[in-house]
Amino acid sequence: MPSNKRKDPINDDGNGEITMSSAADSGDDSGSEDMDLVNVDFEMFDPQPAHDFHGIRQLLRQLFDADSALFDLSALTDLILSQPLLGTTVKTEGNESDPFAFLTVINLHEHASNPAIQTLASYLLAKSASNPQLHAKLRSILDSGSSAQVGLILTERLINMPVQVVPPMYKMLLEEIEWALAENEPYNFTHFMVLSKTYTEVASRLDELEARPNKKGKKQAKRRNDTFYYHLEDEVIRRRCGEDNAAGFRFEKEGEAADSKRAFSDMGIKPQGLMMLVEKEGFGHMVEDLEGLFKP
Repeated sequence: MPSNKRKDPINDDGNGEITMSSAADSGDDSGSEDMDLVNVDFEMFDPQPAHDFHGIRQLLRQLFDADSALFDLSALTDLILSQPLLGTTVKTEGNESDPFAFLTVINLHEHASNPAIQTLASYLLAKSASNPQLHAKLRSILDSGSSAQVGLILTERLINMPVQVVPPMYKMLLEEIEWALAENEPYNFTHFMVLSKTYTEVASRLDELEARPNKKGKKQAKRRNDTFYYHLEDEVIRRRCGEDNAAGFRFEKEGEAADSKRAFSDMGIKPQGLMMLVEKEGFGHMVEDLEGLFKP
């Protein structure tokens, strides 16, 4: 299987840079503001066993959120790093720096005897019960006697990373799977399971604390039932897989909702899990959707 070594920086114009801008006061008497442009090189690498353990483990902790304590994240990170020619990390300060994003795929059937994967597969099956159609399908394709091959896609990035880093990671994953199949490696997937997170809004605790019986007519923020996406690409993936193949679920160890009122909203937020099953025939089209919408 060919090694990607150092992968090309994300770019659309050949300069290897995504330009991000931030406002800075120009300091003149008019009070106008100039936009200072900050150039950032996002470089892509193969997972590096010698450098990426702590960074990937921390991103996994972020991905699993409140339920991260249920899994052996160290063993899961070791498994990811044991297949360094499959998957991608995104960094800004060279190969030896910590990854700010990663994407990889794990064959749930090939590693079915791994305790970390057993725990994770049981967790996914249990949580899929929120969607009976998906639950029945998962029970079938995850059965030891099934001819299906399910690839679990694990991916996460820091919240301020641009979505434009995502399509190249998926595109390179497709290429790496093709290389692996050419060498008879066990990556002939029939299904891909993408694991991610969403959130819902909840009433701010500040509203509850400020509420008093004598404050008649005070409007209380109401909880909305809408689902919001931390990552823009998840909405695209969910449309591609269809509602019968997606399930949102509550975390086993739900923490206290984050109260964001003082920061940017009148509502707090409550994270929840999201799993999306994409069949092999639709996976390439899904990647094309991402490339078309989120160009570097």
